[in-house]
Amino acid sequence: MGSADGPTAEEPDGGSRKTRDTAVSERLFRFLVAGYAVSSYGTFLNMVALNLFVYETTGRALAMGLFMAVRLASGFVAGLVVGGLLARFSAKSIMLWANVGQGAVMLLLILAPDSLVTGALMAVSVVIGACGTLFMVALRSSIPEMVGEDRRAWANSLSITGRSMAMVAGFASAGVVVSLVGYTAAFLLDMATFVICAVTVALLPIAGGKGAGSEAGAGGASGASGAGKGEKEAKSGPRWRPVAFLALAAAPGLGLMVALRGVDAFGSSSHNAALPIYSTSLDASNPAVFVSAFWCVWALGNIGAQQVIQRYSQRTGKTVGALGFGYGTVVMSAAFIAAFAGFPLAVTAVIALIAGAADGLTEVAYTSHLQTLPATLRGHAFGLSATFENLGFGVGMILVAAALDRFSPLAVVGWSHGAAIVVAVVFLLRVAALRRAEPAGPMGPAGGAGRAGLRKEEAVEGRPDRGDRDGAEVSRG
Repeated sequence: MGSADGPTAEEPDGGSRKTRDTAVSERLFRFLVAGYAVSSYGTFLNMVALNLFVYETTGRALAMGLFMAVRLASGFVAGLVVGGLLARFSAKSIMLWANVGQGAVMLLLILAPDSLVTGALMAVSVVIGACGTLFMVALRSSIPEMVGEDRRAWANSLSITGRSMAMVAGFASAGVVVSLVGYTAAFLLDMATFVICAVTVALLPIAGGKGAGSEAGAGGASGASGAGKGEKEAKSGPRWRPVAFLALAAAPGLGLMVALRGVDAFGSSSHNAALPIYSTSLDASNPAVFVSAFWCVWALGNIGAQQVIQRYSQRTGKTVGALGFGYGTVVMSAAFIAAFAGFPLAVTAVIALIAGAADGLTEVAYTSHLQTLPATLRGHAFGLSATFENLGFGVGMILVAAALDRFSPLAVVGWSHGAAIVVAVVFLLRVAALRRAEPAGPMGPAGGAGRAGLRKEEAVEGRPDRGDRDGAEVSRG
């Protein structure tokens, strides 16, 4: 946030100015997370309300599956194009219009006559799926510009905490809202949450997206050349999409990390589909109780993990890194498998708590690690990640639904999350091998990270290709 003519770090008030700038950026980001949490509440509310409305309107369970498939497909496509959009437009404009689009399509559904309700529902599924992905990628890829590289783990943890709390509130209140005030009021409430988030985004100064490459390089001695490069990259637009694929292919640690995220999404589809069936086997008269309790305890574990991560990041200046993502995936997948093993409810509650905590750890580690990429590639990487996640979840829902007709929930969840554990172990072995190979490099044990004259942004970004500690070794001085 500093400028060329302002006080430097060596000047008396340089440190205090940096502290003030950090405090301001963090305060603004908290307001953004508040708006994001409100819209996330609307998202989870409409996941329940819209599915119930689709089933009541059509009378067919297949229609609910089609609605979800269209929503996931829209998110898949949005993940492919969002990198190019971020190269041409600011992150703020993308986040703003993503919320405006979701609010507008909910209004369309409310005003649609009975003869056009089916078409309006399809429009809702397309817009909600696409805009949700656009907003998420724009937010995550721009966090380093919003709060600074050294605060990205804190910011990721804060945003995930807001979303987890919104998920609990959305799922818990959806049935009550629909039963007490009806679908129209629920959709109006949903629309209002997107409007609130859009207003929040419009009022805040949000960095990132178009020009992010030049902003990242403007603070150093090579700022002029960085700005020119960033401008050229922004103009190139869609041509950067294959570059993002090549970047993942050329960086085995990072490419495998994104692949693991997709397999993890495949595993997530299994427990999402199996929970209602397993809950019915426990209490056929009231199956919603176990599902609601499970997700509430899961969310408590997730939120608790975020608090620990935030304090760890503030105290040490480090992030959990790629290894945290790998180990967290193993623990999370094993916990979800154990949740269907028929343990007593008290033990299952502990398992759900562990699953939520591990899920929170993997989310922060994964997001923080992708943010170590250069700004010009970051949006593409997050877009590709969203595409892999939507693909894994969508394919998983199809295969899992078919498998649950023939096999038990424990077997289906065990196979699905077992695949995630296998890929996670391969990922951990790959990261360990890359780190063992470091001393053999020409730059010595530090892999060149400690060489004299290393630019600050290079040190902070670290080496995503080898799954390093996201620049944790860099001195905060």
